Amino acid sequence: MRIAIFTDTFHPDINGVARTLKHFTNYLDEQNITYKVFAPDSRSNEYISANIRRFKSFSFFLYPECRLAFPNLFRIKTELEDFSPDIIHVATPFNMGLCGVYLAKKLNIPLVGSYHTDFDYYLRFYDLQFLSKFVWKYMKWFHKPFKKLFVPSNETLTQLKRHGFTKLEIWPGGVDCQLFHPYYEKQTIREEWGITKKYLLTYVGRIAPEKDVKTLLAVAKALPTEMHEQLQWYVVGDGPLREELQKDAPSNMTFTGFLTGERLAEIYSASDLFVFPSPTETFGNVVIEALASGTPVITANSGGVKNIIKSGVTGYLCETGNEAEFVNAILKLLENDNLRSQFGIEGRNYALAQSWEKIFAQLIWHYRIVVEEPKIPKYA
Repeated sequence: MRIAIFTDTFHPDINGVARTLKHFTNYLDEQNITYKVFAPDSRSNEYISANIRRFKSFSFFLYPECRLAFPNLFRIKTELEDFSPDIIHVATPFNMGLCGVYLAKKLNIPLVGSYHTDFDYYLRFYDLQFLSKFVWKYMKWFHKPFKKLFVPSNETLTQLKRHGFTKLEIWPGGVDCQLFHPYYEKQTIREEWGITKKYLLTYVGRIAPEKDVKTLLAVAKALPTEMHEQLQWYVVGDGPLREELQKDAPSNMTFTGFLTGERLAEIYSASDLFVFPSPTETFGNVVIEALASGTPVITANSGGVKNIIKSGVTGYLCETGNEAEFVNAILKLLENDNLRSQFGIEGRNYALAQSWEKIFAQLIWHYRIVVEEPKIPKYA
């Protein structure tokens, strides 16, 4: 099988879509499956591969990790014809995605796609709700030609069905349990990072309105003084609200910037709790990474994370933006070492069952079904 992937973000960009696609292409390499990725250039072009075709681009204001490319359609068409893919997978609905959809139709190549980002919910955090109707209209038009549309959670599938989408299939996220695990030397990590407080609470993600980081800040400030003095917060990531949050943050909150690989895995592992108030996740990659690390999660009862966290077993789901619920959940777990430890064990066990290999094998199986469908003649 030969697979062409069109996406508006790819490794080394730091976001869920780019990381998922990088895991996927790693799997394709391991399985000796031929592929080609058509993607914008990134702010860091350190990752070079013969399987990737890059195009000049600039950041999209609403979601800077997705970049708007300036592709040469004629050149892409020539490259695509030379590559002769069996299937095209479109991962994002911007310029590169549009190229993929257009060329799939033009060259009569089977087309599938994946839906990763709840742009409609994002609008609420940028005071752009008036665009909601147009966003859904565009999304329905964009995804209509797809033979299958893969979504990361039952929550997202239900939402899209409600808006009239069809041909939906679940394609959940997985996690690398060899990288993310609870067995790092926690004391060594604490010494390296200068963590002297009794408890470490962590947030990982974009520091942006749609992640509801202002609730994170409110929760940190609302914890009782006696507990506040025992806590160290680590905010891992970057984004448009970082400077504002840093100015207003309590003294026990440290902003690390982006971390990746083992450095990120070590922080998850050394953390006592992972606190994630974002209500806009279609899946929640950072949530399952925390679980794999044996760290209980406290998150908003919204979006795809509802399908990952079993409240009262691996963590707690709190009402979106409800500062008091988050505070109570944090206190409950910090004040009960046995409960916190049990949640960590249950979270790790859940993550162990979510292997990328099994997930990608299922995706390839779906590809084969689409490829083997009788093709409609180009000029029929």
